[in-house]
Amino acid sequence: MTMSSKKVPTRLRVNGEDIEVYVPPNRLLIEVLREDLNLTGTKLGCDDGSCGACTILVNGIPCQCCMMLAVSYQDSDIRTVEGLARNGKLDPLQKAFCEAGGQQCGFCTPGLLMAARALLLENTSPTVEEISQALAGNLCRCTGYTKIIAAVQQAAREYQENRAKEPERIAI
Repeated sequence: MTMSSKKVPTRLRVNGEDIEVYVPPNRLLIEVLREDLNLTGTKLGCDDGSCGACTILVNGIPCQCCMMLAVSYQDSDIRTVEGLARNGKLDPLQKAFCEAGGQQCGFCTPGLLMAARALLLENTSPTVEEISQALAGNLCRCTGYTKIIAAVQQAAREYQENRAKEPERIAI
């Protein structure tokens, strides 16, 4: 049995749920998410970390999971785009992307949402420059980013309103 065919137990916390999967040591996290856990929102674009379509949050930090070995993230808190909505209700960021036209073909949208979510967790009132910088690792070939930035600004306003009403509701 080769090293790559031997499966090892890997514990992950994905979208708030503790999961144990058995994976070869060379299995990428994006493969585990998409193929083993059926979380297909995360997209594989470039396969080298340059497009941002596979952006997820690991312990609150945006990461491109197309280059991440799943076993390296043992006991990590992983949030995918499927984990944004709560109780069947869209996250303010998802809602803002829909309302402002922040998505076009939709391929890059999950990665953009996750990068924007990380920004808004840290900075509740980002400037256009801060939003642009936070999204710099995410390529979108359909838009000029104007509507994407507007959507992030809209979501920031809603997060601020929600934090004032229910501070515990806005969390990773």
